[in-house]
Amino acid sequence: MKHTVRLNVNGRESERQVEPRTSLADCLRDDLDLTGTHVGCEHGVCGACTVLLDGEPVRACLMLAVQAGGRSIMTVEGLAAGQGRDGALHPLQQAFRDKHGLQCGFCTPGILLTALAFLSENPAPSHDEIREMLAGNLCRCTGYHFIVEAIEHAAALLRSPTPQEGAR
Repeated sequence: MKHTVRLNVNGRESERQVEPRTSLADCLRDDLDLTGTHVGCEHGVCGACTVLLDGEPVRACLMLAVQAGGRSIMTVEGLAAGQGRDGALHPLQQAFRDKHGLQCGFCTPGILLTALAFLSENPAPSHDEIREMLAGNLCRCTGYHFIVEAIEHAAALLRSPTPQEGAR
């Protein structure tokens, strides 16, 4: 028996019929075609499926879609859209690009969203604080060095508004 679930994903309201056992990750990927939410271990260990639920990082593979009903969800697809500029990357995405903070990209969406939530609470983190935050996200391609540099760079970008942002 399917249940109706209403989701607010990346600022858009959506209503879907889902099986009670459908994970949030599967709902996002299969029902909403938001394939940036990657499914890695399906045990909540790797962090690839991390999304923001009401601004807090959660493992979408461990949460049922029906549990997310009526709540605000942000996936990596909503990151750049939140900047309100056509085609512009979010400063966090730009920092990863500038500092070569990704390789295969499988872990990147989960790391970006984890880092976004982290930087909203800690806008000027130390190197060690960033490394500790990353402990919940597995990356098999990098040694995390460039990821840490990218997050440090993003923190600096987010702290200093661009002329356009400062004019608002």
